[in-house]
Amino acid sequence: MIFTSQEKVPIAQKLEQLNWLLIWLVIILAFIGFLMLYSAAGGSFRPWLFRQLGFFCLFFPLMLFIGIADIRLWFKASYFFYAGALILVIIVDIMGHNAMGATRWFRIGSLTIQPSEIMKICTVFALARYFYSIEIENIGKIRFVIPPLLMVLIPAFFIFHQPDLGTATILVIVGISVLFLAGVKMWKFVSVGVVILLAIPMMWSFALHDYQKQRILTFINPNNDPLGSGYNIIQSKIAIGSGGMFGKGILNGTQGQLNFLPEKQTDFIFTMLSEELGFVGSVFTIMIYCAIIVICSNIAVKTKHQFGRLLVFGVVSIFFTHMFINTAMVMGLIPVVGAPLPFISYGGTIMASMMIGFGLVLNVDLNRNADLKP
Repeated sequence: MIFTSQEKVPIAQKLEQLNWLLIWLVIILAFIGFLMLYSAAGGSFRPWLFRQLGFFCLFFPLMLFIGIADIRLWFKASYFFYAGALILVIIVDIMGHNAMGATRWFRIGSLTIQPSEIMKICTVFALARYFYSIEIENIGKIRFVIPPLLMVLIPAFFIFHQPDLGTATILVIVGISVLFLAGVKMWKFVSVGVVILLAIPMMWSFALHDYQKQRILTFINPNNDPLGSGYNIIQSKIAIGSGGMFGKGILNGTQGQLNFLPEKQTDFIFTMLSEELGFVGSVFTIMIYCAIIVICSNIAVKTKHQFGRLLVFGVVSIFFTHMFINTAMVMGLIPVVGAPLPFISYGGTIMASMMIGFGLVLNVDLNRNADLKP
């Protein structure tokens, strides 16, 4: 049963009609993450698993609440969410908590909040609302393309300045994906791509930080500095290769348990998974990601209104881009950037943003035929 936004439906009935296949797949991914965080800590709930369980228990009900709320509420509030997230991104760039040479977080007691993660969801929100509000024949006109481009590029600039090249890149990729799916002509993207290519020498000289340049050079030849900049990716490849077909077993991975792996609870958690669960465990995990992407894409295709379609495709773009970049970088297929693996990597902000995103997907699925006009 699919509801319209005007129907008065009991909460219990709405909960029952949620896409529980999608919800269970999200739960399975989260529990794989719990298992890996337990192993990363050497068989202990602290310091990561206990807090990750807390994040999940906090944000899972939020996902369900977002899923059953009136979709018109989220539609009307989309620009406000975008403005709020942008303000937080600007503030954190000016006076946020500095760690490891970057200013990306707010510090509240022992918790850190990264506004740039929420910014991605809020940008998708605003873009979906914008393209719903304009006529289809106007989408291809330059003056109607400039506002959504600014919606993407302004926060991307501040995020890049923090500096956080990975998140800024993901935001731009997601924004371009939404613009393309909205109907912006391909030649405009090609033109922008040509400009970017021509600007690469200038960006290399003036825009990129030294450590970002070093990551690119390390990607080209990690063995050039095996004990320095190339150490992380070399150890990652060793761990993945040593996992074999079925892995070494939980708590038995040598690279992870002996602390050869860097950031094994966040960016390199897929490496640890591959070492301990092997090729079979890695493929099983990736298949769950793919199943979620297929389910969400099917929801988007069946949705009658542009707002819901673009909102779901935008969330899927964030989810897929994170998954692809994370798994590709630990295998040495792309340069190393900060991109946590959704629902598996440790972190409250990425957990919150993904739960919010999939809550919106569930909401669109229930209201795919809704009339969003007041």
